[in-house]
Amino acid sequence: MDANASARLKKRGSAWALNIALFISMLIICLPGLWIVLNSLRPTVEIMAKPPVWIPRELSFDAYVDMFSGVGQGGIPVVAYFRNSVIIAVTSTIISLAIGMSGGYAFARYRFKGKSAWFLGLMLTRTVPGIALSLPLFFLYAKVGLIDTHAGMIIAYTALNVPFSIWLIDGFFRQVPRDLAEAAQIDGCTRWQAFWQVEFPLARPGIASAGIFAFLTSWNEFALASQLTRSTDSKTLPVGLLDYTAEFTIDWRGMCALAVVMIIPALLLTYAVQKHLVSGLTSGAIKG
Repeated sequence: MDANASARLKKRGSAWALNIALFISMLIICLPGLWIVLNSLRPTVEIMAKPPVWIPRELSFDAYVDMFSGVGQGGIPVVAYFRNSVIIAVTSTIISLAIGMSGGYAFARYRFKGKSAWFLGLMLTRTVPGIALSLPLFFLYAKVGLIDTHAGMIIAYTALNVPFSIWLIDGFFRQVPRDLAEAAQIDGCTRWQAFWQVEFPLARPGIASAGIFAFLTSWNEFALASQLTRSTDSKTLPVGLLDYTAEFTIDWRGMCALAVVMIIPALLLTYAVQKHLVSGLTSGAIKG
């Protein structure tokens, strides 16, 4: 009994130690986000205070009211920036997923000439940083008239997201046994029906992950957007953060408030797709 009790105590102690370590790790990870939220609610005096004021003495939503009422610094058109970000991010994500599903399925299921070279070429494009493409894209877009347009940003972000989407979705389709689709075809399904009813549900977690990655990349990207957008017709929220900077001052509270507005849709999408991922994995396990 003493040995069993000692083993249980040791196991319980290890579990507590692991939980504490995970809690501290999550606290460190979440601390910057929490600090941004607090800075959006506290006065600028507290934001700039040295040493830092950890517990705010006064909280208000003035920065959010000013931001959406247009009476903030320079009357920043946050609603227009938000609309641009949604249009560009959602459209580029949908196109990236459509191309990524087609390309990933082709690489996973078919043999064709130069398959390895094509796949390697797609992966090598991921090694080029986006900022290195800003100048060539600027000159190209200037010639074809895509500067300061939604279409120009959608094309750029789609090109950035497609290689990773193909690579990720290809890996998930390779994990789906070919026999399942063949069995469905023997039962009377067409090749298209076998894909949507059998292979797609099992690869759905990978497709959802690729969608999250593509959306967050388009939603948060700054380097290309700062070079290829000029007006409220196409500026996105990351570029809109610069509107809070003046020649000699920076409206830190307003900038943090806009950052919070940027974070909320990304969190909601991640939470929604997270549940979708769990259901997709569960259904795949049951069918297996």
